[in-house]
Amino acid sequence: MKVAYLFETEHAREILEYMIIPQLEEGRHGAEVAGMMFFFDNAYMLVEGSELAERLQALSEKTGMLLMACDRCCYQRDIADKLVPAAGIGCFPNVYAALEPANVDQVITL
Repeated sequence: MKVAYLFETEHAREILEYMIIPQLEEGRHGAEVAGMMFFFDNAYMLVEGSELAERLQALSEKTGMLLMACDRCCYQRDIADKLVPAAGIGCFPNVYAALEPANVDQVITL
């Protein structure tokens, strides 16, 4: 099964950092993750130089997983040019277009 994650809530970081990323790194997540989209303060998780962002960068390089942050959220936080290289910025039309070839089965909002 292919999934995509939308990180929108205040507890998304904890779920990503302590559950999803370790499972992906260890090959035991149980689903192929086609992409991740980050909203609001969750966009900070993609800022270059943080351990979490570097782990996401490595996973993206290894698997081709899409990393995208909400463009408006990044501009409001002045981080649009501070994200890891694998991360893009955009809005719903951009993430839809980027994920369309992956034939995602489920979109999960956390």
